[in-house]
Amino acid sequence: MVSAKVGVMKNELGLLNIICILIGLLFLVGAVVTAVFYPPLFSTDNLFIIMVCLVMALMFTVNPLFYLHSEGRLPIPFTKRPARREVVQLAGSAPPLLDAKGRAMPPDVRSMVNKMNPKSVNDA
Repeated sequence: MVSAKVGVMKNELGLLNIICILIGLLFLVGAVVTAVFYPPLFSTDNLFIIMVCLVMALMFTVNPLFYLHSEGRLPIPFTKRPARREVVQLAGSAPPLLDAKGRAMPPDVRSMVNKMNPKSVNDA
């Protein structure tokens, strides 16, 4: 039941992103048509119409681009990707305890934390 709702939401989100991109492209086409087919390019009216079309195109295309970036499908060029933090576990050892900042605790602090934690005792 839950996975069906998630699938429907993904379909709706994809459809809305496609609609936003199409509307943004229509505004870009409107700006180009205004710049090419109306002779006095630098008149106040033409510049206003071109700027409104460009701002509206930006408004409609930013959200789908942010969504693609958050999903990892649209990498930003010339930026470093964050390194994956993989914890290497030794055979038979417990996973490392982490502090509030995500750093591994030293062994002496780990032993103090283990002493403070109550042990679960099975009554027979």
